[in-house]
Amino acid sequence: MSDCPIVLENLRKTYGSFVAVDGLSMNVERNSFTGLLGPNGAGKSTTLKMLTNLITPTSGHAYINGHDVQEEPKTALEGVGTVVETPEFYLYMTPRETYRYIGEIFGMSEESIASQTDDILAKVKMSEWADKKLGTFSKGMRQRISLGLALMNDPSVIILDEPTSGLDPRGMAEMRDILKNIRNGKNNLTVLMSSHMMHEVTDLCDRIALVNHGRLVASNTLDAFVNGASERTILIRTVSEPSDAMVEKVAALPNVDSAVRYGDEISVKFGAGKTEQADFLEAVAGLGIGAYSLSESDNGLEERYLELVKESR
Repeated sequence: MSDCPIVLENLRKTYGSFVAVDGLSMNVERNSFTGLLGPNGAGKSTTLKMLTNLITPTSGHAYINGHDVQEEPKTALEGVGTVVETPEFYLYMTPRETYRYIGEIFGMSEESIASQTDDILAKVKMSEWADKKLGTFSKGMRQRISLGLALMNDPSVIILDEPTSGLDPRGMAEMRDILKNIRNGKNNLTVLMSSHMMHEVTDLCDRIALVNHGRLVASNTLDAFVNGASERTILIRTVSEPSDAMVEKVAALPNVDSAVRYGDEISVKFGAGKTEQADFLEAVAGLGIGAYSLSESDNGLEERYLELVKESR
């Protein structure tokens, strides 16, 4: 058995003739923050529900910390925190009462519950709401309380299904900040988070597993994933708005697939690797077009994502 805390082996889930997950095998590295990335309907949520024993696989196995989730669910999930469904609460209770209730289910002492509750409420930025009724909370606030519940048993593995889904931009930003703080504040923590938003994965994750049509398309570090794109975008900023002649000079350089003017920028689609890119930058400097800044666009993940999704159709 792999040393990885999460291992999926030929996981498959069908509903009649519909195949939701199709022989998915993957490992999640220890102490990584892995993004399970894919378009809507790719099988992400179904995979996480099988991993957390909410639904039964048609075939295959899911392991957490070496234990089969189906055969040893209690042992497999005892060190796991999860948010994989829309959070539901007793709306007449407060966060403090809710955490106490869950702590008692875990068999924690009163002292541990009180200490953990205060610590978690601070982490999810809800301390001032500790004694307010949950029925008065917005969706974003309930989402934070739900994330706090996932931390109650001090887990070594956290599994999150699109934790910012349905939140407004401010709520999404707040949730990402909380997740960053959790990631940076605890050693020996492995996080698997599904998302279809590439900027979110780029912001939070150090590894990516891309799925489509219920199958694993690619799995690697974020850097390797982005650098694997066959085409990258380079932005050239010039002192004044570039002329058509300047754009044509850039477009004529080796490995340039296209060059388009946007205001005082030239956006270049470059179809080669880092070595050729270095040669390209030197060539631009020698064109005499008044270039003062050259930078690679941060949408490399999007480009690689679209490439791989297209290939997997």
